Amino acid sequence: KLVEGERKKLLHLADNLHKRVIGQDAAVTAVSDAVIRSRAGLQDPSKPLGSFLFLGPTGVGKTELAKALAEDLFDSEDHMVRIDMSEYMEKESVSRLVGAAPGYVGYEEGGQLTEAVRRNPYTIVLFDEIEKAHPDVFNILLQVLDDGRLTDSQGRTIDFKNTILIMTSNLGSDILLDGTDENGVISADAKKQVNQLL
Repeated sequence: KLVEGERKKLLHLADNLHKRVIGQDAAVTAVSDAVIRSRAGLQDPSKPLGSFLFLGPTGVGKTELAKALAEDLFDSEDHMVRIDMSEYMEKESVSRLVGAAPGYVGYEEGGQLTEAVRRNPYTIVLFDEIEKAHPDVFNILLQVLDDGRLTDSQGRTIDFKNTILIMTSNLGSDILLDGTDENGVISADAKKQVNQLL
């Protein structure tokens, strides 16, 4: 019965996401396809279930899609860790993600990212406004995307294999707005310009 319920949930994932997120067909399809692939065992088992970069201006549903996904997959929005990257603009703040080094204040507490995933491995990790983060943050993200794990400051290996990573950005939103027609379709030229920005 549990397996049957899981199958129905996956088959209707895109429909359920569309109940909360208006439009954004490409994003909803990409997310639901990635989840279905991972549940079918077709994705790399050593990497996160999926990783996405959502671009666009404020209010188009980037964060709402992450919340809807947490609600639908894990039955609660509490299964979403939201990390505001504007808090990680300085080089020193990077250690807050994985925990302070031994001898520094806050060593016992663990990192904001690693501790949240260690306590709740089935979760959506939302990196909000990723373009504001210090470049060293991307080195940590690269390790998560590549290896599916991170070692925190206390030497514990944190497994990200059951997480979905979502990064949001306003980068290129003016290009996307200018390059969108009255039907909401983004032109190929606008997509190309945004890809060059990235």
